Amino acid sequence: MNQPVTLAQLHHIFQEVQKKQDLKAALDTLFLSLRGAFVFDNVAIYLEDLHEKSLDVVYARAMGRGKNAEADAAWGEIVASDVIRTGRTAIREPRSKMRYGNRMTQPYLIGMPLRIGSKIRGALLFVRFGGPEFTDDHIHIASLQAFWSSALIERKELQEARAELDSVQRQMRLQDDFVSTISHELRTPLGFIKGYSTSLLRQDTTWDDETQREFLTIIDEEADRLTKLIEDMLESARLQSKTLQFKFSPLRLDALIRDVSTRVNTHHPNLNIEFFLEPLPPVLGDGVRLSQVFENLFSNAIKYAPGSKITIKARALDNKVLISFGDEGDGIPEDFLPFLFERFYRVPGERTVTGTGLGLYICKQIVMAHHGKIWVESMLDKGTTFFIELPANPTL
Repeated sequence: MNQPVTLAQLHHIFQEVQKKQDLKAALDTLFLSLRGAFVFDNVAIYLEDLHEKSLDVVYARAMGRGKNAEADAAWGEIVASDVIRTGRTAIREPRSKMRYGNRMTQPYLIGMPLRIGSKIRGALLFVRFGGPEFTDDHIHIASLQAFWSSALIERKELQEARAELDSVQRQMRLQDDFVSTISHELRTPLGFIKGYSTSLLRQDTTWDDETQREFLTIIDEEADRLTKLIEDMLESARLQSKTLQFKFSPLRLDALIRDVSTRVNTHHPNLNIEFFLEPLPPVLGDGVRLSQVFENLFSNAIKYAPGSKITIKARALDNKVLISFGDEGDGIPEDFLPFLFERFYRVPGERTVTGTGLGLYICKQIVMAHHGKIWVESMLDKGTTFFIELPANPTL
């Protein structure tokens, strides 16, 4: 029934297991490869949830009799609890051993403790229905598999912890960059406002009407810029805390897009916008917030793809509406795309472009509040396209 395993075979098996980055794939390889030397019907791994203080099945596989045990591994929970509590191998055999009859009623169980880090936090269980009994060789092979299972689970937890740490460190760097950026962004308009207002108030100089109008225009524009900056910061904070109120009503996105485009064209008369808008079903949305999304996309295109044509397409797709917003600028390197919608993120580069890294974060949060999604595709020297998908006639 069981075939001996050589050291060379073990070496090859462990090399193959080590190559698998996915936990389930690695465990599948481990158990399937050694099943010739240690035959079992079902295998399951129980792990303590440190937060919930419960015992969870993190892996289960049926390979012989009792296929339903893969979906319901409760058959070993009591043994697993004993193994974790005592830290010792547990062997359970049926009370009555029958040569004939229903073999499914005669489970032979072996449970091995799983030491993860410095603590025993789990148990590896094997079951055979109807025997045979476990031998010393079987226990040694099960122990090897327990050792490798522990190592694989610990590797996965370390990878997750490392990814979380990297994320936290990236957020800290982004916030540090944000503080530096926002300090500059606040000082610049304040500097203009203070400088030109002080000049107008000087008693020793008389300014002609044209110069006064120029100074006042600059003060007005910088005040608008400062207001927009503060609004973005407040909006970002409200979106993050989910306290921003939305007012939903039926609206036509094609009409909303044209209205936003008209307003943008007023301030940027040379902007080349091309439309491919099919008739769209209404969506239930907040017109003010969705307008804000498209205004942010226009602002991005104007800043990062100056002089480029902007192409806006819209079409109905099943029960959804798909909008694409593309430019023909320099494009964004692929490595930066996954982070574009993170709070405070700005694409690294030599070109100096003002911004806080809040615009696309705000866009994503607004779209998500509409039960939609937003993503970006880009090719260097060919341009960048943002896609927005919203449900048509949704119930919110």
